[in-house]
Amino acid sequence: MFNDFKLADDRPVYIQLKEYLKKMIMNGHLLEQQKLPSTRELSTLLGISRNTVLTAYADLEQEGLIYAVKGKGNFIGKVETSKTPYIKLNWKEKVNEDALLADELDLMKHGVRWKKGMISFNSIAPDEKLFDVENFKRAFLTRMSIEGDIVLNYGYAKGYKPLIDYLLHYMEIKGVDISNKDILITNGFTEGLDILLSSLAKKSGRILCENPTHHSALKLFRLHGYDIHGIEMKEDGIDVCQLEKSLSKTDYDFAYLIPSYHNPTGIVTSSEKRIEIMKLFSGYHIPIVEDGFNEELRYSGSHLAPLLAFSGRGNNVIYISSFSKILFPGMRVGWILADKDLIHSLESIKRARTIHTSTLDQAVLYQYLHDGYFEKYLKKAKSVYKKKYELALHACNQYIPFKKMTGDGGLHLFIELENGMNARTLLKKCYQKGVVFSPGDVFYTNGGGSNTIRLGFSRLQEDDIVHGIRIIGDTLKNEMEVKQ
Repeated sequence: MFNDFKLADDRPVYIQLKEYLKKMIMNGHLLEQQKLPSTRELSTLLGISRNTVLTAYADLEQEGLIYAVKGKGNFIGKVETSKTPYIKLNWKEKVNEDALLADELDLMKHGVRWKKGMISFNSIAPDEKLFDVENFKRAFLTRMSIEGDIVLNYGYAKGYKPLIDYLLHYMEIKGVDISNKDILITNGFTEGLDILLSSLAKKSGRILCENPTHHSALKLFRLHGYDIHGIEMKEDGIDVCQLEKSLSKTDYDFAYLIPSYHNPTGIVTSSEKRIEIMKLFSGYHIPIVEDGFNEELRYSGSHLAPLLAFSGRGNNVIYISSFSKILFPGMRVGWILADKDLIHSLESIKRARTIHTSTLDQAVLYQYLHDGYFEKYLKKAKSVYKKKYELALHACNQYIPFKKMTGDGGLHLFIELENGMNARTLLKKCYQKGVVFSPGDVFYTNGGGSNTIRLGFSRLQEDDIVHGIRIIGDTLKNEMEVKQ
């Protein structure tokens, strides 16, 4: 007995011993009233200090798992460890249709799996090597010294007020009229959209969006039972003529648009087209859900204000964003900026579901932003990503035969292959050569895009970007030769 006790280097030894003995007691390996070795015996047997054993025994006694008899030693207490007769349920038959649909739409489960050593163009997450860890630590220590007792307690469903005020100012600088508007802090963009969809009245049950569009948004729309109508993209954004026809013929509950560094195409909607879009939707009194995806990652050209800025004092635009694709996605802090009355309703849904977003995360993020670290980080990040973007753009032009390529910045490029070229077939061949990417069909509302691919380059080293794109291009050329 006790010969299977193994020490880990990164935890206090007395806790490891306590948990080891507790597990043996709860599993019935140590029986009621059984005498434990003396502290001296056990310390010698396990090669640990006697004080460690004393502390572990004291904790176990405090939990009521063992008891001490003066002059005799320590004994196992009365612990109910018997098991009731067990049954095995078929949980696949007990989950609802939403859970089954979510499983079906789950790319992490059903997509191509990345393996160590592969060159992966799947991700458009930020490069963790850029993370400003030292200044993040400073922000953490500063906030903890100011109000550590507060930020470790429950917070407010609406969010941490200093962060809300900062973000309102941040959006005001972008040209947004914040009068009669408010912010709800969420666990990233996805929760924000989910809360919104759970709150809006479903009248027609139909929505408008760009085609293709963000896969995670499509997944949520389908889980909430919406009929999705996609409008094709032009070089400068959504096809306004097609959009106008759709609005004139059919009723829609709302539109979902990504005007900046659109996912997956990377297209930035022009300023002129943003004005046209706002005039159209204002005329039909249809709300717009604007995804503020990667607005900050503009490498060249002038700043383009979000659609929310074009709405002025109007309240028909609901803006959802986060810093996840730029800063620290692990923090899961996003926000919804919308009319005060709507935020008031969304706040109650948030409180009912998750109570609040981590106050600690919000407070540290606020301190990081407040101290000016974000601006410094963004300059460095834009410089690195611009280089990767230009490298990927050049490599695609050099090695991949394509019909069309889009991407005005951001963290990815979108490629339309020649007709008849299947992206999933290409993916299988590239996978065998150690390269993976996102097949474009997952972003389409109507099952299209079988000849499209999205290449995310943000987390790759420069050499891997060029090498990976060359492998994709060579593989594609071989496929085209076979088809000829």
